[in-house]
Order: sequence, then C-alpha cells, then structure tokens
Amino acid sequence: MVRKIKKAAVIGSGVMGGGIAALLASAGVRTVLLDIVPFDLKDEEKKDPAARNRIVKAGYDAMLKSNPSLLMQKKDADRISIGNLEDDFDTLKDCDWIVEVVVENLKIKQDLLKRIEPVRHENAVVSTNTSGIPLKAMSEGLSDGFRQHFLGTHFFNPVRYMKLLEIIPGQETLPEVLEFMADFGERILGKGIVWAKDTPNFVGNRIGIQGIVKAMQVMLEEGLTIPEVDALFGPPLGRPKTAMFKTSDLVGLDTMYHVAKNTYDMVPDDEQRESFVVPEFVKSMIDKKLLGKKAGAGFYKTDLTPEWKKIRKVINPETLEYEEYGKAEFPSLAAAKKAKSLPEKMQAIIYGEDKGAVFSWKVTASWLIYSANRIPEISDTIVEIDNAMKWGYNFEMGPFESWDAIGVKKSVEKMEKDGFDVPGKVKKMLANGNETFYKTENGRELFYDFESESYKEKQVSDKIVSLPALKAAGKTVKSCKSASLIDLGDGVLCCEFHTKMNAINKEIVDFMGESVEYVEKNAIGLVIGNQAGGMPGAFSAGGDLFYMGSLAKEGKFAEIDAFLKQAQEGMQRARYAHFPVVAAPFGLTLGGGCEVCLGTADKIVAHADLFMGLVEIGVGLLPAGGGCLNLWKKFISTLPEAVKGSDLAKFFTPAFMNIAMAKVSTSAADARANGFLGPNDRIIFNRDYLIGEAKKEVLKMADEGYAPPVKRKIKVLGEAAQGMINAEIFNMLSGRLITEYDAFLAKRIAYVLSGGDARTDGYVDEETILALEREAFIDFWKQEKTQARVEQMLTTGKPLRN
Repeated sequence: MVRKIKKAAVIGSGVMGGGIAALLASAGVRTVLLDIVPFDLKDEEKKDPAARNRIVKAGYDAMLKSNPSLLMQKKDADRISIGNLEDDFDTLKDCDWIVEVVVENLKIKQDLLKRIEPVRHENAVVSTNTSGIPLKAMSEGLSDGFRQHFLGTHFFNPVRYMKLLEIIPGQETLPEVLEFMADFGERILGKGIVWAKDTPNFVGNRIGIQGIVKAMQVMLEEGLTIPEVDALFGPPLGRPKTAMFKTSDLVGLDTMYHVAKNTYDMVPDDEQRESFVVPEFVKSMIDKKLLGKKAGAGFYKTDLTPEWKKIRKVINPETLEYEEYGKAEFPSLAAAKKAKSLPEKMQAIIYGEDKGAVFSWKVTASWLIYSANRIPEISDTIVEIDNAMKWGYNFEMGPFESWDAIGVKKSVEKMEKDGFDVPGKVKKMLANGNETFYKTENGRELFYDFESESYKEKQVSDKIVSLPALKAAGKTVKSCKSASLIDLGDGVLCCEFHTKMNAINKEIVDFMGESVEYVEKNAIGLVIGNQAGGMPGAFSAGGDLFYMGSLAKEGKFAEIDAFLKQAQEGMQRARYAHFPVVAAPFGLTLGGGCEVCLGTADKIVAHADLFMGLVEIGVGLLPAGGGCLNLWKKFISTLPEAVKGSDLAKFFTPAFMNIAMAKVSTSAADARANGFLGPNDRIIFNRDYLIGEAKKEVLKMADEGYAPPVKRKIKVLGEAAQGMINAEIFNMLSGRLITEYDAFLAKRIAYVLSGGDARTDGYVDEETILALEREAFIDFWKQEKTQARVEQMLTTGKPLRN
C-alpha cells in the first residue's frame, strides 16, 4: 500500500491548531478544522450552524488575520473547511491524518480518541500535539489497530516559521507509520524531525524551559536585572535577540509556567527538579495577568507619551513596577562584541570574571550538565537535543555544540573546580581521549555516542547536501573572503556567498565572473546558493551600501558606473553561458540578492519562506544590477508566442509597482503571485533540501541537452508608460502613500522600466535598459535626499522617508 495524505483533519482551532491547519493547506493538503460547539448557546441558536461553529470560526478568522501570516498566501485558506465536533464529526472518515490539538486534559483527550476510533478508516494516522500527557495513557483501552497508527506530532509555535517537529512513537506504533510521518513532515511540511521519547515535555521544552527557569533563579541569586540577562543570553551566546525574557513574553508567561509546572509534577526523580520551580515574582505577574505580548505587558512593556514617543520599560522583580532601563554593560560583553566568531564570543563571556560572566557561567554549566544527564531518558543521542534547541528555540548552537565551542575539557575542569557534578559519561569521554562531541572526518559529520562510547555518523536524508561538510572534505574549488566555489559532485558547482547578511560587494562580483569562466571550462552547471543560519536567514540582503556610499561621497561616480557595468555584464554572462544556472534563494532575498536570482538563473528553486523584493527605492535608489530589465523580462516571458497584440500596460503596472513600492513577498508563493518567480520555478518547503534540489535541476537540464537562451530584443511599453504612471503616482501622492521625493524616484523608474524614449510597444536591446539603470542610479546618488536615506539606513538600520 502506498500511503498518501490527501485530506487531513485538525481538531482544536486555537493558535496551534490554526497554525497546523494553515501549514497543511499551504502544503496543498485539503484540511478540515473542527472545534467544540459553544456551551452557552441560547435556545434560538442551537439549530443555527453559524452559532454552532462560532468557536471554530473565531479560530479560523484569527488564523487568517495572523501577522506574520501563518498561510503562505491567503488563497491557501480555500483548502480549509470548518465544522464542529457534533455536526461534522463524520468528515473524519475520509481523512488520512487526524491530529488532535485540544486542551491539555487527559480525560478530554481520551474521550476524543475513543470517538475517533470507530470513524477513522483503517489506515488513517492519528496523532496528538500534546506537550506533556503520556501517549500510553491517552491511548489506553483502544484497539491494536488504532495504537499501531497513533503517535505524537509536537509542533512548535508559530507553526509555519518554527522548524521543529518532534515525533514521539507510541509503544505499538508501526515502523512504517513512523517512517511515513517523518518523511511527510520533513519533505512536504519542511520540518526538522527530532525523535523524542514519551517523556514529560519531550526534548525541546524539557531542555529549553529548564534553561529559562534556571536563569530566572540565578538572576535573583546573583542580583542581575532582566535586561542584563537578556543582553548576555542573546546573540553573544548564540541565542536569538529575544533572549530569555523577551522570548517568554512572546510565548506567554502562563504557557511557560504551565510547561515548567507540568514538568516539575511529572519528574519526581529528576536531579534538577527544583530548576523547574518558577520564581514567586513570575507567579505574581501571572496572577496580575501580565502574561507578555498577548496581554500588552509582561517582563517588558512599551508606553506611549502624549507626543507618541515610545518608552520601553521592564518590570522590577522586587516591586512589580515597570521602570525605564538602559543598555547593559559588562567587560565580558564588551569583549564578546569585539570577538569575530561565535565560539570566541561565547568564551569571552563564559570565562570572564565580572558579575555578568559569573552569572552566565552558572546558568550555562547547569544547562550543559542537565542536557547530558537527559540521555538516554528523553532521547538517544546528542544530535536530537541539539537540533531541538536550534529548530524549536532558534539557537545557533545546541548544548553539545555550545560545549564544543567553549571547550569541553576546559569547561569540565572549571565545573569540577566550582563544585558542579559533571556526568560520569562526559568525564569518561574525555578520559578516552575524545575532547569534542562533534568532529568531521573525510567530509563525514560525526557525533559522540554515549552508549557505544564512540563516534557515529550523523544520519541525514540523502536529499540534503551540506556545504560545510563538503568544505571540510576539501571540496572547495576556489575561495575568497566573500565567496566560495564548492564542488557538489556530478560536475555541478555551487557559488556560495559568505559576507555579513550575504551582502553583495565588489569581491563577490569579481568572484562570480571568475566562477562563470571556471564552470565553462570545468563543469556542467552552477548552483547559486548558501546555507546561512538564522530565521528566516539571508540568501542575500542586498548590495553593499557602505561601498557605494563611500564612492559617492568622494564623487567617484565613474567608478560606480564601472562597478555596475561589471555586475550587469557578469550576470549577463551567466545568463547566456553554455551551462545551466539555478538559484536557490531563501529568507531575505532583497535588492542585489533578488537581482542575482532574476538575472543569472535559468530556474529558481526557492524555499517556501522567501522574502524577495527589489527594495532600492527605500534608500533613494533603483535596481541597477539588471533588476529592472530582468523583472520586466520575467513578466513578459509568461506570454505564449501565440498570443498577439497583448496589452503591455496590464503587465507594466504591477512590475512597476513592485519596484516603486519596494514590495517584498511574504512567501515564495507570494513571490510567484507578484511575478518574481515564474511558473517553471520550484518551491521547496524544507530549506535543507534547497542545494540538493537545485543541483537536481542543473543535472536535469544538462541531461536534456541544455542550450543557452537566445538574446533577443525585448518589447517595451515605451512612451505610453509615462502618462499612465504619472496618474498612478498622483493617486499615491494624494493617498499619502509616497513622498514627493518618492514620486521623483518613481517617475525615473518608470522611464527606465519602459525602455526610456522608445516608442510605444517598440523593441529595445537589453543593453539599452541596462544603461538606463546605471544612468538613473548615478543620478540618484547625486541627490542629497538619497544620500540622507543611505546614511540613515547605514547608521540606524531603519528607512528614512524624506
């Protein structure tokens, strides 16, 4: 039998249930979203379908309105139907996967599963999204067939954006069911799978909440403030900017407390059980409904003055009053900021001597030891725990990777000196001469396995290509400070950027030209992609504004023109080369990053979470690396040749608006709707698959006998565009959507995009539009308002509307 999920059901329409339904619908699965009938219906409402569906409709509407969006695009909601658990329960009978996301109450879950059992078809998979109730207790008394198809699927919130999916096998779950669900979760839904055991709060929350609550306890012991803790346990230690307390505000203090208390109650033999006891001041906050972002106030809140100035405040744990706060300062933090690599930053803090460093050491040492002691209780390997923290909490490194970063031997010596109880298995690992939890040998990524006391190879899907592993195996063909050319095998190479935010500088432009020449002589095709970390990460956040700005300040406009011409010609050479090129964008793909995709690639293989756009107008510029030309080509290339006399104005306006309004897609599906992706471009839900899938496309085109496109003149709207766009600009000015300077920029952008002085529906060479791009770009740089916009962006990271 070939298993497929053609239709799914989500029972429970709260934040998590709505998020799961949105993800399934975005992945192309027809989904039924069900919830209870309200308890408080009036007599006249009891037969009213709208009243009976009030709860599920509220959940569905909240999902639609969510910001950031839980759907890849709004029309995906068409795949979701709603109903209630009394009138629509029989809709479950043709569902291939039923996931329950109801309230965390064992009796309620047991009763629901008993109702599902006689309705589900015999091969339907049933799963629970519980975060703490044992699967064995939930499925007690159900048939063998049910239990063989029952498992835990624990998503993290927000479902679309958090990569982690913990899969928890039941005692009797069939291996083929587990294998199928793991493949579906990874390949179709784009999740990173962590295999967890049926223990309280599984892996991610068991390790994550212990770290957060322990930090709160030590903060009070050491006399630190909340902002100081967040400054330390943010990016300097490889954690997200939301750090400890801002993360708790996002999650909700009540949710955090529930997970901590649930763990405490269910782990009587845990050696660090007391580290799940939430401090009294947090309980008082919960009593006062200071629950975090959803309540408007938590550990932090923002007040507005009568002049609409924002004042950020933090709660004082002693008084429970909100106070203004300043920047946290410690010598160890200052040292970390000067350090270049993450391990160096971590060591600067962990081995520092100031108050902040002592706090950080105590919390980190406790966390590392706790993580090691949880194997094999919650998971069999260190890999599962590290992945859970990276994918579920957005850490750059999990606990064992962090341990390697600060030095296992050095830290263990300090732990023992400071009276920590270091796990015997870690000391034994060191005694046997193994000083790291991870290592790479011959391109193979290995991890230390406590059970066998040896290194084992990390098991990943054969669809995943790891650029770091390839580089460690000596597969770098050529490299510079900003980029590398890596051998993917089978004659395919990958051009990888590795600047800050993968911004495109002159070195990258030079390197791409050299790469094209190398591929022409030595390979069959090229992938342009990278595997930068972070959420959403950056394929490339744009061009190097600092480089351009320094040239403009010195009046070196001829050098700017030469640089642009080199960039344009480099992309043109790639586009018309005698080998296929595939771009693999993800996350932030802005400005020059977007231009690279549009200008070089025969095909784009994009990650589903793609934030793509030509945003140069925000700093007073326009796309001048071929962005105007290639966006227009992308639009009109969708027209079949058999269609004659088409109205280019209908194509021109949306293409123009993409640039003039700096539109950025909210997903790859949205990028396709906006014209940045074409019908032949692919969308992949799992970012780890991007490089491998892009390589496949290169090989496919090469195998089919690739021939480069023929460079032809392109049809443009010409003079007719000016009057049409002037009216559009007038409307935007009237609606205060743009400033007078935006209007000035927009008119010139329309002139460039329409082919300049070309006649209406005429044809021009590609070089004509490229030259127009460069001329406008340099003219804009000469404007004081553009220079002010760039200066503001470089100094504050925020746009200036002038």
